[in-house]
Amino acid sequence: MSVDSPAQPDFIKRAAPAVPEVLQVRNLAKIYRGASQPAVQGLDFSICPGEVFGLLGPNGAGKTTAILVICALMPPTGGSVTLCGHDVFHSPGSVRKLLGLAPQDLALYPRLTARENLRYFGRLHGLHGQALEARIDVCLDQVGLLENADQRIDQYSGGMKRRANLAAAIVHSPRLLLLDEPTVGIDPQSRNLILKNLTEFRDQGMTILYTTHYMEEAQQLCSRVGVMDSGRIIATGSTHDLLAQHPGCANLEELFLQLTGKHLRD
Repeated sequence: MSVDSPAQPDFIKRAAPAVPEVLQVRNLAKIYRGASQPAVQGLDFSICPGEVFGLLGPNGAGKTTAILVICALMPPTGGSVTLCGHDVFHSPGSVRKLLGLAPQDLALYPRLTARENLRYFGRLHGLHGQALEARIDVCLDQVGLLENADQRIDQYSGGMKRRANLAAAIVHSPRLLLLDEPTVGIDPQSRNLILKNLTEFRDQGMTILYTTHYMEEAQQLCSRVGVMDSGRIIATGSTHDLLAQHPGCANLEELFLQLTGKHLRD
């Protein structure tokens, strides 16, 4: 005769189901042909929905290589990357529709206007008609370029180009936004507006992978950071937790220098 399990009291709460991670990177490796050392080796991290994850590291740490592999723009040597349940290397077409990328090198057509660039990229992602035109206006307004929407990119200042680059990355409302040093080499006003945009995106629940050499930006924006060096993540966690583990460091920049050293990485 079977015995039924006793009913659990009402006050015992069942654990809520885990929220699937937007991005999972597991044991990722990339070795360039002819290189003496891997650009990326044993890279492991994940990003949850609505999280801004800062991928930090000195020049040559492997950040840009990791982003190119995550975007299925470069094949890995080993490991796996999963985006919203899709294997990046087996389903690159499906994955690219879920990604928005603002690369360090501008991904814009210089002889087209900002509006024409966004229209082109929006159509690549399946947007058309009035919905696309309305979305273009929203994105250009967010980055302060609506009044310059019909000006060619090659007539823009450096800061305007960076802002247009960001607008092109979000025109299709991606599930994951990847930003590779989006504020490098621009004026303080454009940098301030981009950071304001990113703060708003974060507060609206957008999931972001963010690389920067400006540690104050990462400390301000990111819920967690991963510090890379020599192709590996050597520390990961919230800024608060990492600083607590290294009491001699007053801020993220001091922690970064302690972890990666002060020797030049030209």
